[in-house]
Amino acid sequence: MKATEASLLAFLKKSPQFVIPIYQRTYSWTEKECRQLWLDIIRAGTDNTISVHFIGSIVYIEDGLSQVSHQAPLLVIDGQQRLTTVTLLLAALAAAISEDEPIDGFSARKLRNYYLLNPEEEGERHFKLLLSQTDKDSLTSIVSQKELHSEKSVRVMENFELFQSLIAGMGNNLEKLCKGLAKLVVVDIALSRDQDNPQLIFESMNSTGRELSQADLIRNFILMGLEPGLQSSLYEQFWRPMELNFGQEAYNAHFDSFMRHYLTVKTGEIPRLQDVYDAFKGHARTPHVEAAGIEGLVKDIRIFAKYYCKMALKAETDPELKLAFDDLRELKVEVAYPFLMELYDDYTNEVLSKDELLETVRLIESYVFRRAICAIPTNSLNKTFATFTKSLKKDRYLESIKAHFLLLPSYRRFPSDEEFRRDIQTRDLYNFRSRSYWLRRFENHGRKERVPVNEYTIEHIMPQSENLSAKWKTDLGDDWERVHETYLHTLGNLTLTGYNSEYGDRPFQEKRDMKGGFKESPIRLNEGLGEADSWDENAITTRANKFASKVCDVWSAPTVNNDILEAYKPKKFNLTEYSIDDHHHLLSEPSKSLFEAFRREVESLDPCVSEEFLKLYVAYKAETNFVDVVPQAKQLRLSLNMKYSEIDDPREMCKDVSNLGRWGNGDVEVRLSSLEELPYVIGLVRQSLEQQLGSD
Repeated sequence: MKATEASLLAFLKKSPQFVIPIYQRTYSWTEKECRQLWLDIIRAGTDNTISVHFIGSIVYIEDGLSQVSHQAPLLVIDGQQRLTTVTLLLAALAAAISEDEPIDGFSARKLRNYYLLNPEEEGERHFKLLLSQTDKDSLTSIVSQKELHSEKSVRVMENFELFQSLIAGMGNNLEKLCKGLAKLVVVDIALSRDQDNPQLIFESMNSTGRELSQADLIRNFILMGLEPGLQSSLYEQFWRPMELNFGQEAYNAHFDSFMRHYLTVKTGEIPRLQDVYDAFKGHARTPHVEAAGIEGLVKDIRIFAKYYCKMALKAETDPELKLAFDDLRELKVEVAYPFLMELYDDYTNEVLSKDELLETVRLIESYVFRRAICAIPTNSLNKTFATFTKSLKKDRYLESIKAHFLLLPSYRRFPSDEEFRRDIQTRDLYNFRSRSYWLRRFENHGRKERVPVNEYTIEHIMPQSENLSAKWKTDLGDDWERVHETYLHTLGNLTLTGYNSEYGDRPFQEKRDMKGGFKESPIRLNEGLGEADSWDENAITTRANKFASKVCDVWSAPTVNNDILEAYKPKKFNLTEYSIDDHHHLLSEPSKSLFEAFRREVESLDPCVSEEFLKLYVAYKAETNFVDVVPQAKQLRLSLNMKYSEIDDPREMCKDVSNLGRWGNGDVEVRLSSLEELPYVIGLVRQSLEQQLGSD
């Protein structure tokens, strides 16, 4: 490696050509970054006390270490965003400036021939900077002053137009802009392919992850070290089609999430978003993936990216599946994508039929919606779906899916029809985050001719206004304030209308009988309102009960014959049973009082917590042990089932026992010796439980 400080303009002038390799991300600077660079340049050009303004490094690969001493293109591995943005600014300036130089060297001809073009070269060699794919065509068109292709790069075009606007706002006073550009300085870093490892250098320079996405790092990891021919082949055959499937904006917004879901499918573990790159490297280095080769890995990513785009980005072509995926997307069920991608892979390979896939998607939708209505915390959903397929029998695919749903433990349960019907009548559905979703699904269930719900507005039959009219107060009765507060946003009082502004706060009878009123409404949700004489608590609860009897048809629960379900239940083995009497330390003070207080607190953490006495310790479980209690004469030794690096312990009471022999499960040990320590210790135990339950 050889690094020197250089004027950016001088660096551009003497360099033959910069090429952005295909494995690099597309140009991604937004207006925010461009405006910041513009302000920095103008400030430097205005303030004579500023001699230089440093904007970062340009890292590139050349054959030797002679530092821009030959005419071969330089492959940029870091600095693309800065190079591209300055090039766009120079192109905008060249288009606006006259041949009268505000300062020496800044005429339109010199700007183009020094910094944008190689005037004596032809073809691609004519350009100082070549980007990749769509970005390349857009930038070369701008620099050569040609009309842009219809599939233009959004970022390149938007930022060029931004600089055009900013320059136009300066009028003829371009001197400070030119002075600022002349003060820009970079660190010129040349690498030798034979002596330096570009991937390691690239990683170290982007170790904070602030500039590059996890997906960018993954693409570079896959392609950077390959021979140019294989690199181009894999990119063109697999990676580029993925970028096109996602689209320019969606690729930047969704590809990191896709890679997280992909790794969850492949490893069964859910990496944190900021750790996706590290998780991918671990996956890529597993023996079976290495045996398949780099082409097998990239091909597999491409296959699953297709599935993701079908589900998350509206690329599905089958009408029924498309509608089901649209409903899931509106309900925001991203946590189910790892499970769904595996299902779609089996559907593609004819292991799962289309009807079975469709029914499963609808069951997932019902599961998530019912849990939301029943106010069951969402923090276990990602782990539920990440591990779902481990319990399936693919020769009885749909049956095993239904059985697994029905056998989920209490905190992951599929809410029953009774629970769902009860809670949907009292839930605040107006302020529900997926309000338009449930209205559309309820209204259109079973319809072949769908009602475009988005063309209607939600209507409170009993008005929202706190200042109800005397007529409304009379209709609601003496207890009108309680009725209004209790039922305003609930199922029985909500409907759809195209006459929201006309209805206003009118009495119910006027809303019913007016032109376009409830009597004339074709909306299914308004059935029965035309026959109601008045609107009061009884009318609201009657309507809510009527709708509640139908919701289980819209969001159905899985059904499996009891005999079949019994076969899916985990087998119980005859184990020796122990009790508190087998732990003599728990029968005498001080451990007795400590344990009684501890077990009360632990069992109150969540309804799913169960207690099991074993020979040498007492286990507390959700699905498996999250804390084990080893009784001792004067204290309780607790073993938390989590990694020591993951515990938040500001008092430093915990001990790392990962390499020590001990009773109990987990790498974290903490000792409870007094009731004063109990609240803090329970906070540590809660961390272990919440980790097992999963996080949203």
